[in-house]
Amino acid sequence: MPVLMTVEALECFLAAEFPQAYHPASGLVVEAVWDGGCRVRQRFREDSLRPGGTISGPTMMALADFTMYVALLGAIGPVPLAVTTNLNINFLRKPGRCDLTAEARLLKLGKRLAVGEIVIPREWRSRAARARDVHLFAAQHVAAGWATALCA
Repeated sequence: MPVLMTVEALECFLAAEFPQAYHPASGLVVEAVWDGGCRVRQRFREDSLRPGGTISGPTMMALADFTMYVALLGAIGPVPLAVTTNLNINFLRKPGRCDLTAEARLLKLGKRLAVGEIVIPREWRSRAARARDVHLFAAQHVAAGWATALCA
């Protein structure tokens, strides 16, 4: 599946359509988009800690879900109403006070549903969390020129 949105187009689209989650203070950075996947970074924020000094589960769940959304947009183009229908996450090891990265890959992309797998590594060869995410999206895709027109 070809990449339909570049990192720059995704950043512009997310800032316009999803400003409550994607803004400078959110700490979210779209690092890369490739055929069927992407990588997103969540910069460390003190307010993401839970008691015990580890990054909270809701922070990792939000990162996994957002990363899947970015991977899906990269594959289908700018479709604002792509919504999560299921998210299952396993917390494998606790991450410390650091940035987190998440990598998503699409396992199945149908006409209305996408299934993806997201891995949040803790350090080299170690995983903090692994998630499966299912998104529902509109059957008709928006023209790929949307982001260019909006962000020009």
